[in-house]
Amino acid sequence: MNLAKVSYKPVGILLGAAAGAVAGAASKRIWRVASGDPEPPKATEPERSWGEVLAAAALQGAVLACTKAVVDRGGATAVRRLTGVWPA
Repeated sequence: MNLAKVSYKPVGILLGAAAGAVAGAASKRIWRVASGDPEPPKATEPERSWGEVLAAAALQGAVLACTKAVVDRGGATAVRRLTGVWPA
């Protein structure tokens, strides 16, 4: 394993945490705009329907996956530009 790959691991972990925070805020905002509710439903809220809970979970999953892919790809591209080696 080369130095660029090893040194990218802590950066990747930090970028992943940042992606999670951004995705959480983005999915809450999208849910608010789409549904009019201030917060997405939790799976344990008895007054919420299965449809609401599953739609919110699907939205949160899609936003997280896309955000993480953007951040991971951007980080790897930056490492390649700096070092000439793809870190993955």
